[in-house]
Amino acid sequence: MNCLRLFILLLVAVLAGCATHNTQNPYASAKKTYTAAETSRTIDLTHPPRDMWDRIRRGFAIPNLHGELTERWTSYYASHPESVLLMSQRAGKYLYYIVDELDRRGLPTELALLPFVESAYNPTAYSRAHASGLWQFIPSTGKHYNLEQDWWRDQRRDPIASTNAALDYLSYLYDFQGDWYLALASYNWGEGSVKRAMEKNAKVGQPADYAALNMPDETRNYVPKLQAIKNIIANPKKFGITLPEVSNTPYFTTVQKRDIDIDIEVAAKLAEMSVEEFKLLNASFNRPIILGEHKPTLLLPTNRVDIFNANLQAYQGRLSSWDTYRSKKGESYAAIAKQHGISLGRLRAVNGLSKKQSRAVAQTLLVPAKGARGSIQLASLEVPKGDATLGRGSADGSKDIVVLQRKANVRTHTVKGGDTLYSLAKRYNTSVNELRKLNNLKNDRLAKGKRLRVPGTSIRG
Repeated sequence: MNCLRLFILLLVAVLAGCATHNTQNPYASAKKTYTAAETSRTIDLTHPPRDMWDRIRRGFAIPNLHGELTERWTSYYASHPESVLLMSQRAGKYLYYIVDELDRRGLPTELALLPFVESAYNPTAYSRAHASGLWQFIPSTGKHYNLEQDWWRDQRRDPIASTNAALDYLSYLYDFQGDWYLALASYNWGEGSVKRAMEKNAKVGQPADYAALNMPDETRNYVPKLQAIKNIIANPKKFGITLPEVSNTPYFTTVQKRDIDIDIEVAAKLAEMSVEEFKLLNASFNRPIILGEHKPTLLLPTNRVDIFNANLQAYQGRLSSWDTYRSKKGESYAAIAKQHGISLGRLRAVNGLSKKQSRAVAQTLLVPAKGARGSIQLASLEVPKGDATLGRGSADGSKDIVVLQRKANVRTHTVKGGDTLYSLAKRYNTSVNELRKLNNLKNDRLAKGKRLRVPGTSIRG
């Protein structure tokens, strides 16, 4: 009995040791806290953040990395202001959500800059290593963090799902390594590789910190690149960089879709957005149709949610122009295309088929639906006064979609002395770009007395 008790105690000790080993690198040093001067953190307790860039600066908590590589990459980015501007404009759609999540988790806001390095803030970025999305998850790591990847969708490209997965992963890496430089290197190279490099140094009596490790060139440049972006965001004027305006307000809102299939093109038109703009927020969908059975969550700009819901409520007819077809093994793709009235090239493009493939296996294919809709007739912002009415189908008898002609959800503002697009955007909870689009403005100059159209009060900014 004593032997059995001893064996159980030893087993518990071994399991406890394994658990500790799996959650903490034995070569990791104790975690440290850093001063504002060491991180470039901006402290202002008297005023709320002016915009997202100001909010990010206030949350810096990773120590600044100095050195030749950091200087080289800072100079590189500073000498390419047009690239920094493009990346920053892309980032504007996602920063509020990401920084909100970082604040909720108590993580450094430098991590919001990581997609600059990973993907240039392009949600459809795809690498030779098969990494995808803003945070560049490879398939295996994505699956480990519950990012669904199938024929229909790839959540590595979903801004919300991938951000939550990335922050879960980065939090784990920091807890495992005890140091943000090592955690970031692990995100790029893998925690196992970093741990083995630390172990190798420790065995020969060398330091096992970030600076002392032997790393691949890509990893060695990884943290300096992030530091370079941080340097520019911390003080853009110093480097002659102008950052785009990014309001400290939510850019997008989630909309729960009904259990009905809908084409991406239709969803975009109902939101009165271009398909390209819609896909920037909904890049996870692989096919031109979004399946209702997946209970998808759509992301829409906050000032498009009311428009989308109004158009959807009045929509009549099929929301999707596609059906699924189960092919037989050996069936010719050309014959399938001819049978369903679609070109072979289109069939290949919609279903992600290689040109080398001529015959099908037993698989699901998208084909045009019989009796699919015609064009969509959307509501106009300029409608007569009075009650909202329903639009009609076209006179030629085609099956146009009937969509609500709602009252104009805009109002006007007469420009006064001192008004700027930025001040008006802030006042009316919208963006400078939205004001430009709504008024067909080619520059930021405003003439006193000019009447501008601004989003109505029911539109959230």
